Amino acid sequence: MEGTEVGHRHPASTYTQRPQRRYRTLCYGALLILFIFLSGYLIGYVTHRKPEASKLPETGPAACTTAGQPEESKDEGDAAVDPEPSLDWSDITSMLRQKLSSSAFDDLLRNFAMDSHEAGSSGDESLANKVLYTFKSLNMNPWNDEHYVQLQMPSMTKPNKIVFGSEEIGQPKGYLAYSATGTKEGKVVYANFGQIEELKYLLTTGVDLSEKIVLMRTGQISLAEKVANAAKFNASAVLIYPEPPYDGFDTKTELYGHVHLGTGDPYTPGFPSFNHTQFPPAKSSGLPEILAQTITADMALRIHQKMGGNDAPENFKGNLKGISRYRLGGDGDTMTVTVNNVLVDTKIHNIFGVLNGFIDPDHYVVIGAQRDSFSKGYAKSTVGTCLLVELARAIAEMMKGGFRPKRSIVFASWSAGDYGSVGTTEWLEGYLSSLDKKAFTYISLDGVIQAVQLKSILPHNTVVSRSLEDFEEILETMKMEDGAYPFLAFSGIPSISFRFVSDGGYGYFGTPLDNKANLEIATEQRLGDFCVSAAQVAGQMALRLVHDHILRLDVTSYTRFIRKHMVMINNRANFILLFLWLISAMGSYNRAADSVIDEILNSELEDREKCRTINNRIMRVEHNLLSQYVSPRDVPFRHIFFGTGDYTVSALTDHLRDLKEQVVGSDADLLRNQFALTTWTLQSCANDLAGDVWALDNEI
Repeated sequence: MEGTEVGHRHPASTYTQRPQRRYRTLCYGALLILFIFLSGYLIGYVTHRKPEASKLPETGPAACTTAGQPEESKDEGDAAVDPEPSLDWSDITSMLRQKLSSSAFDDLLRNFAMDSHEAGSSGDESLANKVLYTFKSLNMNPWNDEHYVQLQMPSMTKPNKIVFGSEEIGQPKGYLAYSATGTKEGKVVYANFGQIEELKYLLTTGVDLSEKIVLMRTGQISLAEKVANAAKFNASAVLIYPEPPYDGFDTKTELYGHVHLGTGDPYTPGFPSFNHTQFPPAKSSGLPEILAQTITADMALRIHQKMGGNDAPENFKGNLKGISRYRLGGDGDTMTVTVNNVLVDTKIHNIFGVLNGFIDPDHYVVIGAQRDSFSKGYAKSTVGTCLLVELARAIAEMMKGGFRPKRSIVFASWSAGDYGSVGTTEWLEGYLSSLDKKAFTYISLDGVIQAVQLKSILPHNTVVSRSLEDFEEILETMKMEDGAYPFLAFSGIPSISFRFVSDGGYGYFGTPLDNKANLEIATEQRLGDFCVSAAQVAGQMALRLVHDHILRLDVTSYTRFIRKHMVMINNRANFILLFLWLISAMGSYNRAADSVIDEILNSELEDREKCRTINNRIMRVEHNLLSQYVSPRDVPFRHIFFGTGDYTVSALTDHLRDLKEQVVGSDADLLRNQFALTTWTLQSCANDLAGDVWALDNEI
């Protein structure tokens, strides 16, 4: 970080770095690690304003092309103004540090905390207004992106119900959005976390899951994955309860979540839900066709106590107090599950503000945070919203003090995040054809602070001497439930999320216990200080991306990443020629990445047009790794490395394994097709990265 641009072998820089206090050391250490991950490459006007929340400024269809994205430039005369000289990097980091304080975050947290702010509710709109008017006061040209989406909610008249035999276990208030509805009766089976290997284990012990009601505890995988796994084994319903994270946990705590194995409005897959836009009836393939319902730990305890059958294995045993033996379920353990959730047409608001760059204002980094929550959502959404607003204020003041970013920063406050990144995905769908050409990075602030240790930070003196491979246990592959995932896997925009966590985790997400008191305990009463540190991490990432001549997205990082996958494929490949094609495509990418680095080293970085040309090539890498051979409507997450479906590298390696083991359903012709499409996706990415057509080396 000592003034050089991460990922690029630039000549010595004139940047200097001042001695740092403890928190600065912490944040700089985080930044170095996080930029390695961000190299994504590992690896989205107010027409009028009213004070009432119900009259947020609207954007109709005619305004979609301008209202959904920041203006590129309103005054051409401004573009001619030379912003140089700007501040150097040490001045910028010092200025950011001076603009952030724990007391300011304490005030914001008090102002933005709400007991009820579910998507589309009056509480959600009230928060939207607060964000909107803050952006307005900072002269950020704020705008509102309005959508009408289908959200599933509990029925007001018909409660969901759980019955064991003839005894009613309860009518839980918590629920799982996008569950199938109706009533199912069947024998109950305990399946631990509901992971595929655990369900397969049950089959080996003679436990048939077909038409069964499967009982699971939270943890290991998402709620949607648990339900999808059970559906693969023909279960009829799933019950999920919160695993008590500690002794004394309130076992009557309700649990909320969603079970759509996807993101966005599942009833408008692949296209946006602007202004009641009418399309032929459609629904996401990620919607479950079985019932799914949450229950309290107390209800789960009563069910466990009634269950018979064989003893569960040791690793199935949880933390419920009052159970002497966990059992898998017996023949007489019959349950009835009733889910009466209803779809509600709901208006949601995404709120945006922009701080315009001075050289390439049409290129921007997006910083975003979820605003809504099923319950209090203090760590899940309140903290992130406060970080978003305070970062906007701090950077706006920095610009008044002389900071001149080359590129723009867009601040986004999303709604319906708890339903599966609905607001985020709808916006991305609305501008699918253009965002990847303008937005070069997304930084998520969701759930950033959970406890007292920063998972992505090591002592600064160890960071500089360690390679990427050393961070594998610290960096995690982005999961579908992450708010940044649609940017990466759907739109092909480099994305990152980070978080402060403890080894034990934060066990309150999705429950009313995600509140100020519990987060203060988890952070040892230093929440304001941790907000400052988190703002430093996110802020310095964003500022570096808009400050440097060349984008800090390391195209060579994918070289190592691709090579790792090639080793996995080689260990399973019987099709030597096909594998050689893939190796050739990898070689083309390596040469193209090296050519970009060489061009940077041999270019005059004060040449704006040259820098823009290089940056455009860098920006397209992530998007070019989206498979062009499938429709985003049918396969929304098309990224060949981080997506889902038959056109990903992971699907290719799995198919190789199945073919080698002669698994029923494996198909050699399909495998050849997968090889060809994966190869050409990578080759096309390499061709574009190489630059002009006369620079291509078409050896494949």
